[in-house]
Amino acid sequence: MEIEKKYTISSLPDLSGYDFHRIEQAYINRRPTMRIRRQDDEYYFTYKGDGLMAREEYNLPLNEESYLHLKTKVDGKVITKTRYLIPYDRYTIELDVFEGDLAPLIIAEVEFDTLEEAENFVAPSWFDKDVTSDPGYQNSNLSK
Repeated sequence: MEIEKKYTISSLPDLSGYDFHRIEQAYINRRPTMRIRRQDDEYYFTYKGDGLMAREEYNLPLNEESYLHLKTKVDGKVITKTRYLIPYDRYTIELDVFEGDLAPLIIAEVEFDTLEEAENFVAPSWFDKDVTSDPGYQNSNLSK
């Protein structure tokens, strides 16, 4: 089960000291969500169930050949972004800086172990609007 909240950003922190991943992802289907992803030199196929803040998620490894084959079958555009990993209390903020057609969009995601944790989360001051319940900010919809 994936439990996460999403936020827009009011001001960008200095990102120079944080680890990051280069991500390319695309969607084969949106309902249910079936995604392929290249994260640095690793490849994944992901299935996600329905929901916004909480939903089932399953990740399966792919090899590069399978990823490239599935990439020819995507529905919509391929999303590229840099994901910064920012420690915050006991959580990790995943800050996605989108590129290409989606620039200058920046979204922060925080994952939780329980719904109660998510509901009680106090975001840092540089977060702006909580967009968890807005399906327009789901990557599958951004790829349309």
